[in-house]
Amino acid sequence: MDTVSESNVYSKTCPTRELLDGIADKWTTLVIGILSDAPAPVRFGELRRAIQGISQKMLTQTLRDLERNGLVVRTVYPVIPPRVEYSLTPLGRTLDEPLRALAIWAQEHLPQVRAAQQAFDARGPVQSNPAA
Repeated sequence: MDTVSESNVYSKTCPTRELLDGIADKWTTLVIGILSDAPAPVRFGELRRAIQGISQKMLTQTLRDLERNGLVVRTVYPVIPPRVEYSLTPLGRTLDEPLRALAIWAQEHLPQVRAAQQAFDARGPVQSNPAA
């Protein structure tokens, strides 16, 4: 049985779902966006300053996950203090178009989403219903 061809992204055991969960993570999309727009490799501190609200621990974990998945390359220069730079791999660059499309969608539809949120919130607390 070929797991990839018979994968079901809705199944919790599907390897495709695991990959999708990692790519769809908010920090991952932001890191890939920064690296995609950068004309040269980016240092850790630059990434941290560019992505407001991300902790050092979360950025480190996100970069490790991206490197493990073959989406980011980490280059360490043997200088004192050590210099580490990150850039997208060719595989990582393939995410640029779909993630950019998602960002454009979010920008274009933000007013509609905000209006829906306000209408929902104006209705008051939602009654607890286990079937809903």
